[in-house]
Amino acid sequence: MIRVKRVYDPHEPDDGSRFLVDRLWPRGMKKENLEMDGWLKDVAPSDALRRWFGHDPAKWEEFYRRYDAELEANSQTWRPLRDIARKQNITLLYSAHDIEHNNAVAIRLFLEKRLDGAS
Repeated sequence: MIRVKRVYDPHEPDDGSRFLVDRLWPRGMKKENLEMDGWLKDVAPSDALRRWFGHDPAKWEEFYRRYDAELEANSQTWRPLRDIARKQNITLLYSAHDIEHNNAVAIRLFLEKRLDGAS
């Protein structure tokens, strides 16, 4: 199972391995207070794509299409997540306010399509 959760939400026992998937460190969060197994900056959208999107829900479909292409071109960034998710629960941590339109949701959708396949 792949979950998504804001970094500000409490850690829960069934979160599994927890990975921050934002390129920028979350505001107001101290590193020692964030229970996580890794910070995967490189799996986050490029700075240009992130700025273009600006968490505008009207741009979500195009953001997801562009981000999907970025991820597909950089398999070394997401394959470790996919491999871990095949064995155990993982939680993708993000800091955006929008719980439906953020890069963690996009990564989850991307990975879920690839969990059963060989790619």
